[in-house]
Amino acid sequence: MSVKVFFGSSTGETESVANQIAKAFGVDAVSVANASAADFDADLLILGSSTWGEGDLQDDWLDKNDALDSVDLSGKKVAVFGFGDQESFSGTYCNALGTLAEKAVSRGATLVGQTSTDGYAYDDSTAVKDGQFVGLALDNMNQSDKTDARVAAWIEVLKNA
Repeated sequence: MSVKVFFGSSTGETESVANQIAKAFGVDAVSVANASAADFDADLLILGSSTWGEGDLQDDWLDKNDALDSVDLSGKKVAVFGFGDQESFSGTYCNALGTLAEKAVSRGATLVGQTSTDGYAYDDSTAVKDGQFVGLALDNMNQSDKTDARVAAWIEVLKNA
C-alpha cells in the first residue's frame, strides 16, 4: 500500500505529528505548500491541518484546498488529523478536519481513521460525524499529555485500514 502524508503547519505542531506518522509508514511528510495536484497519488493519503480562527484551515491548505478539486480520489483512502483548542475555540474545535474530510469524500475518497470523541471537552465541531471525529483530533493547548498515545493508537488503526 502506498502512503503519502501531507500537512499544513504554522507553529510546527502539525508538522511534528506529520513527521511522526510518516516515519511509521517509512515515508517523508510533505508540506502541502510544496505539493501539486499530481502529488496526491497514493492508496492512502494522510492529511493534517491545524484549525485557525473560527474553524479555518491552516493557511497553506487554504491555498491548496482548491488543488484537491482537480484530483480524482476514487478508490483512495484518506485519513485526516490535526490540532485545535477545545477550550478557547470550543464551538469550532478541529473544524479543519471536517473541511478536509468533506473535500476528500466529495472527490470520491473513502474516509478512514475515525476516532472516538470520548475524553474531549468541546461544544461543537464539524469534524464530528455519526458521533465520532472524522479523523484524529489533537489539542496540545489543553491535552498535550494525551497526544503521543493518541497518535500511536491512530497509526495502528491506519496500518490496518
